[in-house]
Amino acid sequence: MVLKTFGWSFAVTALGLVAAVFYGGWAAFGLVAILSILEISLSFDNAVVNAGVLKKMSEFWQKIFLTIGVLIAVFGMRLIFPVVIVAVTARIGPIKAVDLALNDHDMYEQLVTDAHPAIAAFGGIFLLMIFLDFIFEDRDIKWLGWIERPLAKLGKVDMLSACIALIVLLVTAATFAVHAHQYGGEHVDKSGTVLTAGIAGLITYMLVGGLSGYFENKLEEEEEREHEAEEEAKKAGKPVSAVKLVGRAAFFMFLYLEVLDASFSFDGVIGAFAVSNDPVVIALGLGIGAMYVRSLTVYLVRQGTLDDYVYLEHGAHYAIGALAVILLVTIQYEINEVITGLVGVVLIAWSFWSSVRRNRALAAAEGKADAPHQRAGQAALSK
Repeated sequence: MVLKTFGWSFAVTALGLVAAVFYGGWAAFGLVAILSILEISLSFDNAVVNAGVLKKMSEFWQKIFLTIGVLIAVFGMRLIFPVVIVAVTARIGPIKAVDLALNDHDMYEQLVTDAHPAIAAFGGIFLLMIFLDFIFEDRDIKWLGWIERPLAKLGKVDMLSACIALIVLLVTAATFAVHAHQYGGEHVDKSGTVLTAGIAGLITYMLVGGLSGYFENKLEEEEEREHEAEEEAKKAGKPVSAVKLVGRAAFFMFLYLEVLDASFSFDGVIGAFAVSNDPVVIALGLGIGAMYVRSLTVYLVRQGTLDDYVYLEHGAHYAIGALAVILLVTIQYEINEVITGLVGVVLIAWSFWSSVRRNRALAAAEGKADAPHQRAGQAALSK
């Protein structure tokens, strides 16, 4: 079951790591491995969400999502989008950006470094909004309760996430924005660039969230219409035109899933710039991660369950928050790439271990509760 579901992911992992060695040696191998782990960790909740919606769809639409959807996720968001980021921020054409990345690595590195304040501000605020919206939501299951309980109460204030993100952006622009690059012997003040890029990241997050909400509302409307049509058809003794209704609902499900997948993969793409500026390394690492999103989604759907490890989603979002802070700090200060990558891995591992301990404690509690009944049953049998 595991080999059948994850076989392609294992194969892509092996090919990607071998390609990394041929491309940039063992240093590239290490960066691709870190990016792969980060992407898989951050995408676990993506797979859970995808599985929750995908299980409602017909087999045909599941195949559409797991084929066309993967092509969009891998080639669209993880291969093309990083090049677009570099082209836009460095103000060069995408073809020239690819050419420089492959043939003039030093010049490309310089352009990426010059554009880093805009990339970091845009991505940092986008990631920060994801983390804040998660941490301010009142959830039944809490991982670090001493932090999450008071923050959930604060989250009842409308627009608090956006306000905090804007405050962080203003502080960042005032504190870290003087980027010490040399242009004719002069330092360049990047405060305007940081503010503009950060606001763009906030707008992008709100736009993606708005589209997701729109498609989610459409889904609910289609489900209500389908249910009403079925009830009316049953009362009238007529056959239900389920194909058309299911088709429309499935189409909106597909669009909704694509928006969700884009938003989740977007944080991975942006966060990847905190680990490496090389688009080939980013593409290899995130491409491997994208394959595991597909495999995890299929696995969860086929197993008929979502998530036994309830704290993993928390760990993934804390990793997103850590990456947001790191990106904003790197506007002015350099942070070792290995440290950046390991922060997410440690948080995910911690949340996984906490989930395992929780499951064991629940199992032990159930065993103790069942023990008196088992002893009573054994006593009755002995009589």
